[in-house]
Amino acid sequence: MDRTIISHHAYLVLTALENNHTWTFPELKKATRLDDDKLYMAIGWLAHEGSVCFCTMGGECHVSLGMNVYI
Repeated sequence: MDRTIISHHAYLVLTALENNHTWTFPELKKATRLDDDKLYMAIGWLAHEGSVCFCTMGGECHVSLGMNVYI
């Protein structure tokens, strides 16, 4: 898959995350209309950039915007 396409999918995920809500993978999949592979590649792209955070609540993995703090 082309980097440009993955970057576009990452933008779709980032746009969904901008409301400061934590999302489960199924919720993000529904909101972005991406299939599993495209969603995971997009989240991986954002994780590599440090743009997202992961936490486990109720046995499910949740994704939210990361905090970039520079001192």
